[in-house]
Amino acid sequence: MKEEIQLSYHFTTKRLLSFVFPSVTMMLFTSTYGMIDGYFVSNFAGETSFAALNLIWPLIAILGSVGFMFSAGGSALVAKTLGEGNHKLTNSYFSMIVIFAIIAGLVLSVVGFIFIEDIAKMMGASEEMMPLCLKYGKILMAGNVAFVVQNLFQGFFVTAQKPKYGFYSMLAAGITNIILDALFIAVFDWGITGAAYATVIGYIVGATIPLVYFTSKKNISILKLHFTRIIKAPIIQAGFNGLSEFIGNVSMSIVSILYNYQLMKYIGENGVAAYGMIMYVGFFFVAIFIGFSIGASPVIAFHYGAGNKTEMRNLLKKGMKINICGGFFILVLTQLIALPISKLYMGYNVELMEYSCHALRLYSICFLMFGVNIFTSSFFTSLNNGLISATIATSRSLIFEAGSVIILPALIGVNGIWISASVGEFAAMITAISLLLCFRKKYGY
Repeated sequence: MKEEIQLSYHFTTKRLLSFVFPSVTMMLFTSTYGMIDGYFVSNFAGETSFAALNLIWPLIAILGSVGFMFSAGGSALVAKTLGEGNHKLTNSYFSMIVIFAIIAGLVLSVVGFIFIEDIAKMMGASEEMMPLCLKYGKILMAGNVAFVVQNLFQGFFVTAQKPKYGFYSMLAAGITNIILDALFIAVFDWGITGAAYATVIGYIVGATIPLVYFTSKKNISILKLHFTRIIKAPIIQAGFNGLSEFIGNVSMSIVSILYNYQLMKYIGENGVAAYGMIMYVGFFFVAIFIGFSIGASPVIAFHYGAGNKTEMRNLLKKGMKINICGGFFILVLTQLIALPISKLYMGYNVELMEYSCHALRLYSICFLMFGVNIFTSSFFTSLNNGLISATIATSRSLIFEAGSVIILPALIGVNGIWISASVGEFAAMITAISLLLCFRKKYGY
């Protein structure tokens, strides 16, 4: 039987890639939810339903990002505590973070359900799109708690040194979503409603498996879930640590809303449909970078807690090299597959297909820099420095990219919308590298 890699090990490039691989594949399956819904809705329900789905999805992503926040921040805190050798406190922190995240997910579900129509109007939903937005959005609001819980455990499976179990969980959820999408949309002809039900059932599968695992008496991992009282201090610390991941996800959703608003203004529904396809491709590739960071973060946090500066330096160096090479490979790959992907989603409309291909090729330049920025932000989360991590995450989307998508179309036309992400990521990369250099002496990496 192959020996499981421990957080305390020295990590070669091969060992690091092996350790993060389940997290990468886990995130890839997470990203397929929207892609699968989009494919079936676009091809079986039409472009208006497809545009409606993409218009309301950023709101769903914002509410679900609470899970990512406590996953990243909580796993960094728990891994640091493990590195310090306090196993009893580790499980207390783990349990209270999970309980609090479930409560937060419930509250957000109720708030989202109440205000979804007002939010859809603010996001620019047309009269024809509104009922479709509400159908899809309300069902997903009902499943938001499961979405939060599913996202939450992605980091904790890695911290428990069981990343493959996280992969199995997401594999089961992803396969469930694929089968039910085909059944509900293509066979039963339920349209966007079927897509919503398929996604929520997938969420429930992805949430139930980790809950059963971590509460089971047969659980042999270093993390065990049990009832405990919630203490304010570690919850605040975990939330603050993961603030960058929360801000990053919320920022991406806000920027998506801004993209949709600009595209409705400059092009109309076809622009929103094209952007929806680009986001599916973008989320799929960005999931690789996020998965790498989820997998590497507890390792960095463990060695930070253990005071092993040599290994921290080693992980930073290897992480940067892997993300730079990965970004270049993904850029080249996207240029090659832009037309086939556009045919897959938009083959029923030649003009829309050709335009989507052109837009995707322009947008894909940003993949060169995505990995460096995501990993640097995650690196500071691992050091339990939520403020700097959040600064990088905020500058990426809310400042640089949002500013670009507002200004560039006015200067150079619609193409300015598609290169906004690249301009924003480049500016954020300069910021991230500068902050790494500034804090080098303090942390000793």
